[in-house]
Amino acid sequence: MEHAKMSRGEVIMAGIGGMGVLVAGAVLAEAAFQRYEHVSYAPAYGFAKRGGLCQCTVVFSNEKISSPLLDQAQVVMLLDSSQFGTLEPRVRPGGLIIAEKAGLTAERGREDYKLHALPGMEIAISMGSSVVNNLILLGAYVAITGSVSPELIEEELRRRYADNEKVLARNLDAFGRGVALGRTVE
Repeated sequence: MEHAKMSRGEVIMAGIGGMGVLVAGAVLAEAAFQRYEHVSYAPAYGFAKRGGLCQCTVVFSNEKISSPLLDQAQVVMLLDSSQFGTLEPRVRPGGLIIAEKAGLTAERGREDYKLHALPGMEIAISMGSSVVNNLILLGAYVAITGSVSPELIEEELRRRYADNEKVLARNLDAFGRGVALGRTVE
């Protein structure tokens, strides 16, 4: 993915309800509005919000978006590796899967995409809060793809959590650690 010339981005984020999948997608979508003319955010979850599969699709482009729903995307981001087998078919050939490393045991069914298994949960736990894994992996996504600048995500986090300094500081720290992690990936 050519960072500076990227005129369209697509990401399917998935995990288990309660992991912050929808928050990460909404933060990305809001930040993308600052750079792209068109942005869509489509959340989807089953009946069991906590514990069931939860996903969202974010598409941002300088061209009109024909559909907010995608069979396959450039990037699939998995906050829970148990969903790997289910979501591997949803990454486009030549695309990228960013997956939580913890619990990633599934065998790859294809070799036509890049896979970055990252220790987001390990970093989150070292910070004392497993709930920030979503922002760590979002930071890695931003650093790896260059689709949205880290500063735009940080602005959105400040807007969203302005009334809670402790949560804001934790979230900015987690996002920053994710950006640093993403910059170490080849």
